[in-house]
Amino acid sequence: MTTTEQSDRLTPAELATYFLFEALDTDQLEWLSEHGRVQRYAAGTTVYGAEEPATCFYMLLEGTMILSRRVADHDVEITRSSQPGAYSGAVRAWLTPTHSEAAEQRYAGSVQALTDCSYWQVPADEFGAALRRWFPMAMHLLDGLFTGMRSSDAVIGQRERLTALGRLTAGLTHELNNPAAAAVRATATLRERVAAMRAKLGHLASGKVDPDTLVRLSKLQEAAIERSAKAAKHGHLTPMQASDREDEISDWFDDHQLTAGWQLAPVLVASGLDVDWLDEMRESIPGEHLEAGLRWITYALESEQLMSEIEDATDRIANLIGAAKQYSQLDRAEHQQIDVHIGLKSTLIMLGGKVVEGITVVKDFDRSLPEIPAYPAELNQVWTNLIDNALGAMQGSGTLTIRTARDGDFVLVEIGDTGPGVPPEIAGKIFEPFFTTKPVGEGTGLGLDISWRIVVNRHGGDLQVKSVPGDTRFQVRLPLTDPSRD
Repeated sequence: MTTTEQSDRLTPAELATYFLFEALDTDQLEWLSEHGRVQRYAAGTTVYGAEEPATCFYMLLEGTMILSRRVADHDVEITRSSQPGAYSGAVRAWLTPTHSEAAEQRYAGSVQALTDCSYWQVPADEFGAALRRWFPMAMHLLDGLFTGMRSSDAVIGQRERLTALGRLTAGLTHELNNPAAAAVRATATLRERVAAMRAKLGHLASGKVDPDTLVRLSKLQEAAIERSAKAAKHGHLTPMQASDREDEISDWFDDHQLTAGWQLAPVLVASGLDVDWLDEMRESIPGEHLEAGLRWITYALESEQLMSEIEDATDRIANLIGAAKQYSQLDRAEHQQIDVHIGLKSTLIMLGGKVVEGITVVKDFDRSLPEIPAYPAELNQVWTNLIDNALGAMQGSGTLTIRTARDGDFVLVEIGDTGPGVPPEIAGKIFEPFFTTKPVGEGTGLGLDISWRIVVNRHGGDLQVKSVPGDTRFQVRLPLTDPSRD
Protein backbone atom coordinates (compact mmCIF):
# COMPACT_ATOMS: atom_id res chain seq x y z
CA MET A 1 0.00 0.00 0.00
CA THR A 2 1.40 3.37 -1.03
CA THR A 3 0.11 6.75 0.23
CA THR A 4 1.30 10.29 -0.23
CA GLU A 5 -0.13 11.88 2.87
CA GLN A 6 -2.75 11.59 5.61
CA SER A 7 -5.26 14.43 6.22
CA ASP A 8 -7.90 15.24 8.83
CA ARG A 9 -11.04 13.28 9.43
CA LEU A 10 -14.36 13.88 7.72
CA THR A 11 -16.90 15.67 9.88
CA PRO A 12 -20.25 14.04 10.71
CA ALA A 13 -21.96 16.52 8.40
CA GLU A 14 -19.62 15.59 5.53
CA LEU A 15 -20.16 11.88 6.10
CA ALA A 16 -23.93 12.37 6.04
CA THR A 17 -23.72 13.61 2.44
CA TYR A 18 -22.72 10.13 1.17
CA PHE A 19 -25.52 7.70 0.31
CA LEU A 20 -23.98 4.99 2.48
CA PHE A 21 -24.35 7.02 5.69
CA GLU A 22 -27.24 9.37 5.00
CA ALA A 23 -29.69 7.48 7.25
CA LEU A 24 -27.39 7.24 10.29
CA ASP A 25 -28.07 9.21 13.46
CA THR A 26 -25.78 11.81 15.01
CA ASP A 27 -24.04 9.40 17.41
CA GLN A 28 -23.26 6.96 14.65
CA LEU A 29 -21.90 9.67 12.36
CA GLU A 30 -19.73 11.00 15.17
CA TRP A 31 -18.35 7.49 15.77
CA LEU A 32 -17.47 7.16 12.08
CA SER A 33 -15.89 10.60 12.06
CA GLU A 34 -13.75 9.72 15.06
CA HIS A 35 -12.58 6.29 13.82
CA GLY A 36 -12.22 6.95 10.10
CA ARG A 37 -9.36 8.66 8.29
CA VAL A 38 -8.82 10.15 4.85
CA GLN A 39 -5.98 8.73 2.79
CA ARG A 40 -4.72 10.02 -0.54
CA TYR A 41 -3.20 7.76 -3.20
CA ALA A 42 -1.17 8.91 -6.17
CA ALA A 43 -2.18 7.77 -9.65
CA GLY A 44 -0.89 4.28 -10.43
CA THR A 45 -0.47 3.18 -6.82
CA THR A 46 -2.17 0.15 -5.28
CA VAL A 47 -4.74 0.86 -2.59
CA TYR A 48 -4.80 -2.79 -1.52
CA GLY A 49 -3.87 -6.10 -3.09
CA ALA A 50 -5.78 -9.32 -3.61
CA GLU A 51 -5.41 -11.95 -0.87
CA GLU A 52 -3.93 -9.43 1.59
CA PRO A 53 -5.59 -9.48 5.04
CA ALA A 54 -8.81 -7.44 4.82
CA THR A 55 -7.96 -4.84 7.48
CA CYS A 56 -9.89 -1.79 6.21
CA PHE A 57 -13.19 -0.71 4.72
CA TYR A 58 -12.75 1.91 1.96
CA MET A 59 -15.06 4.58 0.53
CA LEU A 60 -14.01 6.61 -2.52
CA LEU A 61 -14.13 10.38 -2.05
CA GLU A 62 -12.62 11.60 -5.31
CA GLY A 63 -10.66 10.30 -8.26
CA THR A 64 -11.04 7.17 -10.39
CA MET A 65 -10.29 3.67 -9.14
CA ILE A 66 -10.02 0.25 -10.82
CA LEU A 67 -11.19 -2.93 -9.11
CA SER A 68 -9.59 -6.06 -10.57
CA ARG A 69 -9.16 -9.75 -9.79
CA ARG A 70 -6.18 -11.95 -10.45
CA VAL A 71 -6.88 -14.80 -12.89
CA ALA A 72 -3.85 -17.06 -13.38
CA ASP A 73 -1.06 -14.78 -14.61
CA HIS A 74 -3.00 -11.63 -15.44
CA ASP A 75 -5.38 -9.13 -13.82
CA VAL A 76 -8.95 -8.96 -15.06
CA GLU A 77 -10.64 -5.60 -14.59
CA ILE A 78 -13.99 -6.02 -12.84
CA THR A 79 -15.07 -2.40 -12.73
CA ARG A 80 -13.82 1.16 -12.59
CA SER A 81 -15.56 4.00 -10.81
CA SER A 82 -15.27 7.69 -10.08
CA GLN A 83 -18.55 7.77 -8.11
CA PRO A 84 -18.05 9.37 -4.67
CA GLY A 85 -19.25 6.91 -2.05
CA ALA A 86 -18.26 3.78 -4.00
CA TYR A 87 -17.06 1.33 -1.38
CA SER A 88 -14.79 -1.72 -1.36
CA GLY A 89 -12.27 -3.55 0.81
CA ALA A 90 -13.48 -5.40 3.92
CA VAL A 91 -17.13 -5.39 2.84
CA ARG A 92 -17.90 -8.45 4.99
CA ALA A 93 -16.64 -6.91 8.21
CA TRP A 94 -20.11 -7.44 9.73
CA LEU A 95 -19.59 -11.22 9.94
CA THR A 96 -19.64 -12.43 13.53
CA PRO A 97 -16.17 -13.27 14.88
CA THR A 98 -17.20 -16.92 15.45
CA HIS A 99 -17.99 -17.33 11.77
CA SER A 100 -15.24 -19.22 9.95
CA GLU A 101 -15.15 -16.58 7.22
CA ALA A 102 -14.56 -13.79 9.71
CA ALA A 103 -11.33 -15.27 11.03
CA GLU A 104 -9.67 -15.48 7.61
CA GLN A 105 -11.04 -12.51 5.67
CA ARG A 106 -8.87 -11.37 2.79
CA TYR A 107 -9.44 -8.93 -0.01
CA ALA A 108 -11.14 -10.73 -2.90
CA GLY A 109 -9.53 -8.42 -5.46
CA SER A 110 -7.20 -5.47 -5.74
CA VAL A 111 -7.86 -1.75 -6.13
CA GLN A 112 -5.59 0.62 -7.98
CA ALA A 113 -5.73 4.41 -8.26
CA LEU A 114 -6.17 5.26 -11.94
CA THR A 115 -5.94 8.96 -11.12
CA ASP A 116 -5.02 10.69 -7.86
CA CYS A 117 -7.62 9.36 -5.39
CA SER A 118 -8.86 10.17 -1.91
CA TYR A 119 -10.38 7.46 0.29
CA TRP A 120 -12.13 7.50 3.61
CA GLN A 121 -11.14 4.32 5.40
CA VAL A 122 -11.90 2.71 8.74
CA PRO A 123 -10.37 -0.36 10.45
CA ALA A 124 -12.44 -3.44 9.59
CA ASP A 125 -12.57 -4.92 13.09
CA GLU A 126 -13.79 -1.66 14.65
CA PHE A 127 -16.27 -1.03 11.82
CA GLY A 128 -17.65 -4.56 12.04
CA ALA A 129 -18.14 -4.34 15.80
CA ALA A 130 -19.97 -1.01 15.42
CA LEU A 131 -22.30 -2.43 12.73
CA ARG A 132 -23.19 -5.41 14.90
CA ARG A 133 -23.90 -3.09 17.81
CA TRP A 134 -25.98 -0.60 15.80
CA PHE A 135 -27.98 -3.08 13.70
CA PRO A 136 -28.08 -6.40 15.62
CA MET A 137 -31.15 -7.81 13.88
CA ALA A 138 -29.93 -6.86 10.40
CA MET A 139 -26.52 -8.37 11.12
CA HIS A 140 -28.11 -11.63 12.29
CA LEU A 141 -30.16 -11.74 9.09
CA LEU A 142 -27.15 -11.00 6.90
CA ASP A 143 -25.01 -13.52 8.76
CA GLY A 144 -27.67 -16.18 8.28
CA LEU A 145 -28.15 -15.21 4.64
CA PHE A 146 -24.43 -15.48 3.96
CA THR A 147 -24.20 -18.87 5.69
CA GLY A 148 -27.33 -20.09 3.91
CA MET A 149 -26.06 -19.02 0.51
CA ARG A 150 -22.74 -20.77 1.07
CA SER A 151 -24.55 -23.93 2.18
CA SER A 152 -27.04 -23.84 -0.70
CA ASP A 153 -24.22 -23.25 -3.19
CA ALA A 154 -22.44 -26.31 -1.85
CA VAL A 155 -25.59 -28.49 -1.88
CA ILE A 156 -26.71 -27.43 -5.35
CA GLY A 157 -23.16 -27.72 -6.67
CA GLN A 158 -23.07 -31.28 -5.37
CA ARG A 159 -26.49 -31.92 -6.93
CA GLU A 160 -25.20 -30.64 -10.28
CA ARG A 161 -22.22 -32.99 -10.10
CA LEU A 162 -24.45 -35.92 -9.13
CA THR A 163 -26.87 -35.08 -11.95
CA ALA A 164 -24.00 -34.98 -14.44
CA LEU A 165 -22.72 -38.29 -13.04
CA GLY A 166 -26.19 -39.77 -13.39
CA ARG A 167 -26.43 -38.67 -17.03
CA LEU A 168 -23.04 -40.16 -17.80
CA THR A 169 -23.81 -43.38 -15.93
CA ALA A 170 -27.08 -43.78 -17.82
CA GLY A 171 -25.33 -43.14 -21.12
CA LEU A 172 -22.50 -45.53 -20.34
CA THR A 173 -24.95 -48.23 -19.18
CA HIS A 174 -26.91 -47.84 -22.42
CA GLU A 175 -23.73 -48.07 -24.49
CA LEU A 176 -22.50 -51.13 -22.57
CA ASN A 177 -25.86 -52.89 -22.78
CA ASN A 178 -25.80 -53.25 -26.57
CA PRO A 179 -22.44 -55.07 -26.94
CA ALA A 180 -23.05 -57.06 -23.76
CA ALA A 181 -26.42 -58.29 -25.06
CA ALA A 182 -24.85 -59.08 -28.45
CA ALA A 183 -22.12 -61.13 -26.77
CA VAL A 184 -24.71 -63.08 -24.74
CA ARG A 185 -26.81 -63.84 -27.83
CA ALA A 186 -23.77 -64.86 -29.88
CA THR A 187 -22.50 -67.11 -27.09
CA ALA A 188 -25.85 -68.90 -26.79
CA THR A 189 -26.03 -69.45 -30.55
CA LEU A 190 -22.40 -70.58 -30.65
CA ARG A 191 -23.12 -73.24 -28.04
CA GLU A 192 -25.87 -74.62 -30.27
CA ARG A 193 -23.63 -74.61 -33.35
CA VAL A 194 -20.78 -76.35 -31.54
CA ALA A 195 -23.21 -79.07 -30.41
CA ALA A 196 -24.40 -79.48 -34.01
CA MET A 197 -20.81 -79.65 -35.24
CA ARG A 198 -20.04 -82.41 -32.76
CA ALA A 199 -23.05 -84.37 -34.01
CA LYS A 200 -22.04 -83.94 -37.66
CA LEU A 201 -18.44 -84.78 -36.88
CA GLY A 202 -19.61 -87.98 -35.18
CA HIS A 203 -21.58 -88.89 -38.30
CA LEU A 204 -18.62 -88.15 -40.59
CA ALA A 205 -16.25 -90.13 -38.40
CA SER A 206 -18.58 -93.12 -38.02
CA GLY A 207 -16.69 -95.02 -40.66
CA LYS A 208 -19.23 -94.46 -43.39
CA VAL A 209 -17.06 -91.68 -44.87
CA ASP A 210 -13.76 -92.73 -46.39
CA PRO A 211 -10.58 -91.03 -45.10
CA ASP A 212 -9.88 -89.26 -48.41
CA THR A 213 -13.28 -87.57 -48.30
CA LEU A 214 -12.63 -86.43 -44.72
CA VAL A 215 -9.32 -84.90 -45.77
CA ARG A 216 -10.97 -83.10 -48.68
CA LEU A 217 -13.73 -81.83 -46.36
CA SER A 218 -11.16 -80.49 -43.91
CA LYS A 219 -9.31 -78.67 -46.68
CA LEU A 220 -12.56 -77.24 -48.06
CA GLN A 221 -13.48 -76.11 -44.55
CA GLU A 222 -10.15 -74.33 -44.01
CA ALA A 223 -10.37 -72.67 -47.44
CA ALA A 224 -13.96 -71.55 -46.71
CA ILE A 225 -12.94 -70.08 -43.33
CA GLU A 226 -10.06 -68.20 -44.96
CA ARG A 227 -12.39 -66.89 -47.65
CA SER A 228 -14.88 -65.86 -44.95
CA ALA A 229 -12.20 -63.84 -43.15
CA LYS A 230 -11.38 -61.95 -46.36
CA ALA A 231 -15.06 -61.34 -47.07
CA ALA A 232 -15.51 -59.83 -43.58
CA LYS A 233 -12.81 -57.25 -44.38
CA HIS A 234 -13.37 -56.46 -48.04
CA GLY A 235 -16.46 -58.18 -49.42
CA HIS A 236 -19.38 -56.17 -48.01
CA LEU A 237 -22.57 -56.58 -50.06
CA THR A 238 -25.60 -54.34 -50.22
CA PRO A 239 -28.80 -55.84 -48.78
CA MET A 240 -30.12 -56.31 -52.33
CA GLN A 241 -26.96 -58.08 -53.49
CA ALA A 242 -26.97 -60.36 -50.44
CA SER A 243 -30.62 -61.23 -51.01
CA ASP A 244 -30.00 -62.11 -54.66
CA ARG A 245 -27.09 -64.40 -53.74
CA GLU A 246 -29.12 -66.13 -51.05
CA ASP A 247 -31.81 -66.82 -53.63
CA GLU A 248 -29.19 -68.26 -56.01
CA ILE A 249 -27.82 -70.58 -53.32
CA SER A 250 -31.31 -71.68 -52.24
CA ASP A 251 -32.13 -72.48 -55.86
CA TRP A 252 -28.87 -74.50 -56.14
CA PHE A 253 -29.86 -76.54 -53.09
CA ASP A 254 -33.29 -77.20 -54.62
CA ASP A 255 -31.78 -78.14 -57.97
CA HIS A 256 -29.61 -80.77 -56.26
CA GLN A 257 -32.42 -82.12 -54.05
CA LEU A 258 -30.75 -80.85 -50.86
CA THR A 259 -32.75 -79.55 -47.89
CA ALA A 260 -32.28 -76.51 -45.61
CA GLY A 261 -30.93 -74.26 -48.38
CA TRP A 262 -32.93 -71.33 -46.95
CA GLN A 263 -31.26 -71.94 -43.55
CA LEU A 264 -27.67 -72.28 -44.76
CA ALA A 265 -27.71 -69.66 -47.55
CA PRO A 266 -27.36 -66.52 -45.30
CA VAL A 267 -24.26 -67.99 -43.60
CA LEU A 268 -22.67 -69.00 -46.90
CA VAL A 269 -23.33 -65.58 -48.48
CA ALA A 270 -21.97 -63.76 -45.41
CA SER A 271 -18.82 -65.89 -45.79
CA GLY A 272 -18.32 -64.77 -49.40
CA LEU A 273 -19.26 -68.15 -50.89
CA ASP A 274 -21.37 -68.59 -54.03
CA VAL A 275 -22.71 -71.29 -56.37
CA ASP A 276 -19.29 -71.68 -58.00
CA TRP A 277 -17.87 -72.75 -54.65
CA LEU A 278 -20.82 -75.11 -54.18
CA ASP A 279 -20.14 -76.68 -57.58
CA GLU A 280 -16.50 -77.15 -56.59
CA MET A 281 -17.55 -78.86 -53.38
CA ARG A 282 -20.04 -81.13 -55.20
CA GLU A 283 -17.22 -82.31 -57.46
CA SER A 284 -14.98 -83.08 -54.45
CA ILE A 285 -17.49 -84.81 -52.15
CA PRO A 286 -19.54 -87.92 -52.95
CA GLY A 287 -23.25 -87.16 -53.32
CA GLU A 288 -24.36 -89.22 -50.33
CA HIS A 289 -22.15 -87.09 -48.03
CA LEU A 290 -22.68 -83.70 -49.71
CA GLU A 291 -25.49 -82.37 -47.49
CA ALA A 292 -23.81 -83.53 -44.24
CA GLY A 293 -20.54 -82.01 -45.42
CA LEU A 294 -22.20 -78.73 -46.33
CA ARG A 295 -23.85 -78.51 -42.94
CA TRP A 296 -20.58 -79.31 -41.17
CA ILE A 297 -18.70 -76.59 -43.07
CA THR A 298 -21.58 -74.12 -42.62
CA TYR A 299 -21.64 -74.73 -38.86
CA ALA A 300 -17.88 -74.07 -38.77
CA LEU A 301 -18.35 -70.85 -40.75
CA GLU A 302 -21.17 -69.69 -38.49
CA SER A 303 -19.07 -70.49 -35.44
CA GLU A 304 -16.31 -68.26 -36.83
CA GLN A 305 -18.82 -65.48 -37.46
CA LEU A 306 -20.23 -65.79 -33.95
CA MET A 307 -16.75 -65.68 -32.44
CA SER A 308 -16.06 -62.53 -34.46
CA GLU A 309 -19.27 -61.00 -33.09
CA ILE A 310 -18.22 -61.88 -29.56
CA GLU A 311 -14.77 -60.40 -30.20
CA ASP A 312 -16.29 -57.19 -31.60
CA ALA A 313 -18.69 -56.92 -28.66
CA THR A 314 -16.01 -57.45 -26.04
CA ASP A 315 -13.69 -55.02 -27.84
CA ARG A 316 -16.48 -52.46 -27.75
CA ILE A 317 -16.95 -53.04 -24.02
CA ALA A 318 -13.20 -52.71 -23.44
CA ASN A 319 -13.11 -49.47 -25.46
CA LEU A 320 -16.03 -48.05 -23.49
CA ILE A 321 -14.36 -48.91 -20.19
CA GLY A 322 -11.14 -47.38 -21.47
CA ALA A 323 -13.01 -44.23 -22.45
CA ALA A 324 -14.67 -44.09 -19.03
CA LYS A 325 -11.28 -44.50 -17.36
CA GLN A 326 -9.80 -41.79 -19.57
CA TYR A 327 -12.78 -39.54 -18.88
CA SER A 328 -12.58 -39.95 -15.10
CA GLN A 329 -8.76 -39.72 -15.14
CA LEU A 330 -8.42 -42.61 -12.71
CA ASP A 331 -4.81 -43.42 -11.67
CA ARG A 332 -3.54 -40.26 -13.38
CA ALA A 333 -1.95 -37.10 -12.01
CA GLU A 334 -4.41 -34.30 -11.32
CA HIS A 335 -2.38 -31.74 -13.31
CA GLN A 336 -0.52 -32.93 -16.40
CA GLN A 337 0.38 -32.27 -20.02
CA ILE A 338 -2.58 -33.37 -22.14
CA ASP A 339 -3.77 -33.70 -25.70
CA VAL A 340 -7.19 -31.99 -25.68
CA HIS A 341 -8.43 -34.35 -28.40
CA ILE A 342 -8.26 -37.38 -26.08
CA GLY A 343 -10.65 -35.80 -23.58
CA LEU A 344 -13.00 -34.63 -26.34
CA LYS A 345 -13.16 -38.10 -27.88
CA SER A 346 -13.71 -39.86 -24.55
CA THR A 347 -16.49 -37.39 -23.71
CA LEU A 348 -18.19 -38.08 -27.05
CA ILE A 349 -18.06 -41.80 -26.31
CA MET A 350 -19.54 -41.25 -22.84
CA LEU A 351 -22.37 -39.18 -24.36
CA GLY A 352 -22.83 -41.56 -27.28
CA GLY A 353 -26.31 -42.54 -26.11
CA LYS A 354 -27.50 -38.97 -26.71
CA VAL A 355 -26.16 -38.76 -30.26
CA VAL A 356 -29.36 -39.97 -31.90
CA GLU A 357 -29.88 -40.81 -35.56
CA GLY A 358 -30.78 -37.24 -36.57
CA ILE A 359 -27.54 -35.77 -35.16
CA THR A 360 -24.44 -35.49 -37.34
CA VAL A 361 -21.11 -35.16 -35.50
CA VAL A 362 -18.31 -33.26 -37.30
CA LYS A 363 -14.81 -33.42 -35.76
CA ASP A 364 -12.54 -30.74 -37.23
CA PHE A 365 -9.35 -31.41 -35.22
CA ASP A 366 -5.99 -29.71 -35.70
CA ARG A 367 -3.69 -32.63 -34.97
CA SER A 368 -0.62 -30.38 -35.00
CA LEU A 369 -1.61 -28.78 -31.68
CA PRO A 370 0.91 -29.31 -28.88
CA GLU A 371 0.05 -30.77 -25.51
CA ILE A 372 -1.00 -28.21 -22.90
CA PRO A 373 -0.80 -28.15 -19.08
CA ALA A 374 -4.26 -28.74 -17.63
CA TYR A 375 -6.52 -30.50 -15.16
CA PRO A 376 -7.94 -33.09 -17.58
CA ALA A 377 -10.72 -34.41 -15.35
CA GLU A 378 -12.05 -30.88 -14.86
CA LEU A 379 -11.83 -30.10 -18.57
CA ASN A 380 -13.81 -33.26 -19.29
CA GLN A 381 -16.54 -31.77 -17.10
CA VAL A 382 -16.45 -28.66 -19.31
CA TRP A 383 -16.69 -30.73 -22.50
CA THR A 384 -19.57 -32.71 -21.00
CA ASN A 385 -21.55 -29.58 -20.10
CA LEU A 386 -21.01 -27.89 -23.47
CA ILE A 387 -21.65 -30.97 -25.64
CA ASP A 388 -24.67 -32.02 -23.58
CA ASN A 389 -26.13 -28.51 -23.89
CA ALA A 390 -25.49 -28.50 -27.64
CA LEU A 391 -27.22 -31.86 -28.11
CA GLY A 392 -30.15 -30.70 -25.99
CA ALA A 393 -30.50 -27.47 -27.97
CA MET A 394 -30.82 -29.35 -31.28
CA GLN A 395 -33.60 -31.62 -29.96
CA GLY A 396 -32.63 -34.65 -32.00
CA SER A 397 -31.83 -33.03 -35.35
CA GLY A 398 -28.83 -30.99 -36.46
CA THR A 399 -25.05 -30.91 -36.66
CA LEU A 400 -22.67 -30.95 -33.70
CA THR A 401 -19.29 -29.52 -34.68
CA ILE A 402 -16.21 -29.83 -32.50
CA ARG A 403 -13.25 -27.83 -33.80
CA THR A 404 -9.75 -27.33 -32.44
CA ALA A 405 -7.18 -24.80 -33.61
CA ARG A 406 -4.33 -22.64 -32.40
CA ASP A 407 -5.21 -19.05 -31.52
CA GLY A 408 -2.03 -17.15 -30.68
CA ASP A 409 -0.76 -18.39 -27.32
CA PHE A 410 -3.92 -20.41 -26.75
CA VAL A 411 -5.53 -23.64 -27.90
CA LEU A 412 -9.06 -22.99 -29.15
CA VAL A 413 -11.75 -25.62 -28.64
CA GLU A 414 -15.02 -24.66 -30.30
CA ILE A 415 -18.24 -26.60 -29.76
CA GLY A 416 -20.99 -25.58 -32.13
CA ASP A 417 -24.56 -26.62 -32.81
CA THR A 418 -27.29 -25.76 -35.28
CA GLY A 419 -29.99 -25.21 -32.66
CA PRO A 420 -32.17 -22.11 -32.26
CA GLY A 421 -29.36 -20.10 -30.65
CA VAL A 422 -29.00 -18.00 -27.51
CA PRO A 423 -31.22 -14.87 -27.52
CA PRO A 424 -29.13 -11.66 -27.29
CA GLU A 425 -31.02 -10.51 -24.20
CA ILE A 426 -29.79 -13.49 -22.15
CA ALA A 427 -26.38 -14.07 -23.74
CA GLY A 428 -24.72 -12.00 -21.01
CA LYS A 429 -26.36 -14.03 -18.23
CA ILE A 430 -25.75 -17.63 -19.25
CA PHE A 431 -22.51 -17.92 -17.26
CA GLU A 432 -24.17 -16.63 -14.08
CA PRO A 433 -24.87 -19.19 -11.35
CA PHE A 434 -28.44 -20.55 -11.20
CA PHE A 435 -29.39 -19.02 -14.56
CA THR A 436 -31.00 -21.63 -16.82
CA THR A 437 -33.29 -21.68 -19.84
CA LYS A 438 -34.32 -25.30 -19.23
CA PRO A 439 -37.73 -26.19 -17.76
CA VAL A 440 -38.06 -26.53 -13.99
CA GLY A 441 -36.46 -29.74 -12.80
CA GLU A 442 -34.23 -30.22 -15.84
CA GLY A 443 -31.36 -27.91 -14.95
CA THR A 444 -29.78 -26.23 -11.94
CA GLY A 445 -28.22 -23.37 -13.87
CA LEU A 446 -24.73 -24.27 -12.64
CA GLY A 447 -23.31 -26.15 -15.64
CA LEU A 448 -22.00 -23.12 -17.52
CA ASP A 449 -21.02 -21.32 -14.30
CA ILE A 450 -18.90 -24.34 -13.28
CA SER A 451 -17.45 -24.52 -16.81
CA TRP A 452 -16.53 -20.84 -16.74
CA ARG A 453 -14.81 -21.16 -13.37
CA ILE A 454 -12.86 -24.23 -14.51
CA VAL A 455 -11.68 -22.56 -17.72
CA VAL A 456 -11.04 -19.06 -16.37
CA ASN A 457 -10.09 -19.53 -12.72
CA ARG A 458 -8.40 -22.93 -12.84
CA HIS A 459 -6.70 -22.73 -16.24
CA GLY A 460 -6.28 -18.99 -16.86
CA GLY A 461 -8.25 -19.33 -20.09
CA ASP A 462 -11.37 -17.82 -21.56
CA LEU A 463 -14.92 -19.03 -22.31
CA GLN A 464 -17.17 -17.12 -24.70
CA VAL A 465 -20.33 -17.73 -26.69
CA LYS A 466 -21.20 -16.50 -30.17
CA SER A 467 -24.71 -17.22 -31.29
CA VAL A 468 -27.18 -16.58 -34.05
CA PRO A 469 -30.13 -18.82 -34.91
CA GLY A 470 -28.75 -21.99 -36.48
CA ASP A 471 -25.14 -21.33 -35.43
CA THR A 472 -24.16 -21.30 -31.76
CA ARG A 473 -20.49 -21.66 -30.81
CA PHE A 474 -18.99 -21.94 -27.36
CA GLN A 475 -15.31 -21.07 -27.60
CA VAL A 476 -12.86 -22.30 -24.97
CA ARG A 477 -9.33 -20.87 -25.04
CA LEU A 478 -6.67 -22.60 -22.97
CA PRO A 479 -3.10 -21.29 -22.57
CA LEU A 480 -0.29 -23.25 -24.23
CA THR A 481 1.93 -22.80 -21.16
CA ASP A 482 1.26 -22.99 -17.43
CA PRO A 483 0.53 -19.39 -16.36
CA SER A 484 1.58 -20.07 -12.77
CA ARG A 485 5.12 -20.99 -13.88
CA ASP A 486 5.79 -18.07 -16.21
